[in-house]
Amino acid sequence: MNNDNFFMQRCLDLAIKGIGKTYPNPLVGCVIVLGNKIISEGWHKSYGGIHAEVDAINKIKDKSILKNCSLYVNLEPCNHHGKTPPCCDLILKYGIQKIIIGIKDPNKNVDGKGTEYLKKNGCNVKVNVLENECNFINRRFISFNKFKRPYITLKWAESKDGFIGPVKDKLNSGKVLWLSNEKSRVLSHKWRTEEQSILVGVQTIIDDNPKLTSRFYIGENPIRIIIDPKLRIPLKSKVLKNDSKSIVFSDSKKKIDGINIIRNDFNNKNSIINNIYKEGIQSVIVEGGRKTLQFFIDNDYWDCIRIFKTNKKLNEGTPRPDFNINQYDYKMVEDDRLYELFRN
Repeated sequence: MNNDNFFMQRCLDLAIKGIGKTYPNPLVGCVIVLGNKIISEGWHKSYGGIHAEVDAINKIKDKSILKNCSLYVNLEPCNHHGKTPPCCDLILKYGIQKIIIGIKDPNKNVDGKGTEYLKKNGCNVKVNVLENECNFINRRFISFNKFKRPYITLKWAESKDGFIGPVKDKLNSGKVLWLSNEKSRVLSHKWRTEEQSILVGVQTIIDDNPKLTSRFYIGENPIRIIIDPKLRIPLKSKVLKNDSKSIVFSDSKKKIDGINIIRNDFNNKNSIINNIYKEGIQSVIVEGGRKTLQFFIDNDYWDCIRIFKTNKKLNEGTPRPDFNINQYDYKMVEDDRLYELFRN
């Protein structure tokens, strides 16, 4: 690995520390190098907080040495006023001449402007270092800003004989049957902290009454989105409590006090994706029942699919979505097989 790649990888290692905490901002890490040695590091820790470049620069007491340093950052420095002042101005203020950037920022407020501004002011700028890796860690931010849609992850657990849930009756209504093991469940909740929202259909709420929080893992709870065309959601549902924000997508004209209802045209298959985007939500993890998951699969609305294949047998119940996992590799999470697919 060459030096630029080495230092950029360190930026990525720092950036990922902010996952789930920076929405709607991207994940950004920065290192400052002097004489082929890292002398300062920073990363963006939360929305509204200081940017990675500022964090790294602020940690250096003797600012006069910065003119002899190189600054590495995985995403193009901003050149506009937002919650914080432009990072480009701070870089120029201290005379940092060499800036190495992972990728350009797809946000319309930046999108190459930061790079050009630095070049016009005499900086030596290099772009597209570890480009694929930089794109991957900010895939949610890029999907939202470049493709104008949320990044979509589909996730489910299935039994050894191909069911995602048991037959529901009065005895088990409102109860969740865990197919996956405890370690897999913790991992699932970790994933929830990394996405801005979680989506299920109303039948899942009626059958299981889930909280849809990340209670098994320390982190932010996702925004809860419930697909409910006829507004059948029970008013005592746990998702309507204040653990996190909840949104109900419905085509019903009814209004219910305390419930955030967004009108959705279910005759337009794109409307769910468009409404999530309009809400400013960059990513969603879909954990619904078969009908909801199949809708996303059939319409090719996914960027990542995660499936736990377990050793439990149900013999009957709700069939898994129609998606062939046998052609893919998997890794073991104790006795569960985890299939994890990412779109290229």
